[in-house]
Amino acid sequence: MNQVLKSPDPSALVLLHQVSKSFGHTAALSAVSLAGHPSSIHAITGENGAGKSTLMKLLAGVHEPDQGEIWFKGRQLRLSTPAHARAAGISTVFQELTVLPNLTVAENLCLGREPVRLGFLDHRAIRRSASAVLARTGIDLDPDRLCSSLTVGEQQLLEIAKGLQAEAEVFIFDEPTAPLNRAEVDKLEGLLKALKQSGKLIFYISHRLEEIFRFCDTVSVLKDGRHVTTQPIAALSPERLVTLMVGRELEALFPPRTAADSGKLALTVKNLTVKTGRRPVAFSLHQGEIVGIAGLEGQGQREIIRTLAGAHVSATGDISVYDEHQVASRLEHSLGTARTVRRGVALMPEDRKSEGLYLDLPIQENVWLGPLRKTALWRPATRDQGLIGGLARRMHLHTHPAALVGSLSGGNQQKVMLGRWLAANVRILLVEQPTRGVDVGAKAEIYGLLRQFTLDGGAILVVSGDLPELIGLCDRILVVREGSVAADVRAEDATEEVLLGFALRDPSQSSLQLNNNQRGTA
Repeated sequence: MNQVLKSPDPSALVLLHQVSKSFGHTAALSAVSLAGHPSSIHAITGENGAGKSTLMKLLAGVHEPDQGEIWFKGRQLRLSTPAHARAAGISTVFQELTVLPNLTVAENLCLGREPVRLGFLDHRAIRRSASAVLARTGIDLDPDRLCSSLTVGEQQLLEIAKGLQAEAEVFIFDEPTAPLNRAEVDKLEGLLKALKQSGKLIFYISHRLEEIFRFCDTVSVLKDGRHVTTQPIAALSPERLVTLMVGRELEALFPPRTAADSGKLALTVKNLTVKTGRRPVAFSLHQGEIVGIAGLEGQGQREIIRTLAGAHVSATGDISVYDEHQVASRLEHSLGTARTVRRGVALMPEDRKSEGLYLDLPIQENVWLGPLRKTALWRPATRDQGLIGGLARRMHLHTHPAALVGSLSGGNQQKVMLGRWLAANVRILLVEQPTRGVDVGAKAEIYGLLRQFTLDGGAILVVSGDLPELIGLCDRILVVREGSVAADVRAEDATEEVLLGFALRDPSQSSLQLNNNQRGTA
């Protein structure tokens, strides 16, 4: 007589019970139990390597557990492939984009489920089906648009639409907001809450504290492959959650600010116009300081920093860089990024995977590109193995230099990109979104490396949509509105309310309200 198995937690829609998973000699998960309930947005968080993605991949059918059980709707399941998970009612939106650029939005949405008529693809039915999904989710994409023309954020919205197209009962979102702007994040919030109201269970993998507290009702913390706690969000504060994740308080993420800058100029910008019809930009950057650029989406922050990097040829204005002897030289905004690097100015782009790194090359090759950019074509290229080892130790990069960059975590990839310019001895770093897609522990290490760069005499200009990050990391914050600097605020005087206030006011009004403690623009 067959024994009827009963779930250890009958109230749970999903139960992962005492699951373990190893890869070679590395234990990714050790006897982890986790329950998820209907009508819930359940955050899964922890540092990189904590096991959160591995845990969700067991539920998504990507991996099978070495030990333990997976229960769904009171039945024990064996999910040996992603197709089995989808058939059971579990849909996953992975962090890695799977959009095919040579297909349209509609074709990507129906990929693998293409309607056929008389033995041929029914393109009208494909378009109708895609249009219905996009309308239902409120995602504003043209079904006939070729996906090669989509931004990274639009591709992520398409991935979300693909996940929502399945009539699933459980949804897994893996860092879905990493490439999204503020408006797109708001759209995602509406989709998540609609799913919750319809009785769905959403597992939400994220490092972002603001999103966890904004979207989720429950949070589970993993550390070193083990379950730390599962608690209602209402019972936690951001400081307490960080302590559970990394073992230290939130304030400890940011290194101390320098007592005062050296007074020596690193860069000056005068009468810079990045787009026709916008007011000119003027500011200065000093050796030894980190200056942030804040503002609402699309106010010109990206154009400013890309102009300084030599990648925005349509701009006009005067840019000067200064050497260690305070000798100024003009920096042409149409030089191109390679020639700008030779002048000691380097860009760390926000999309490290498509613009910053060569994922199929090893760490050492990616780092060596920095010194090579500063080497004239007629000179022999030298490769200092000791330099790579020293940088790896300095950045706490506990990985062999021959490891492929594509195999690294987001935090380690960011360190490699930073290491490239440390190896090149640049004097000015232009950093876009310094910790996007990076876990809390790696954030603290990256902040420390950036601060050390300025202590060694460098200067940093950083763009970030994370206001607490700018307030904690920077010495000064420039608030940009409609392409011009509306305010220059000392970080110790800054709050989110103050910065948003300047971002929302008319520049001619807000610039008059700077107090005597705030530094003027150059």
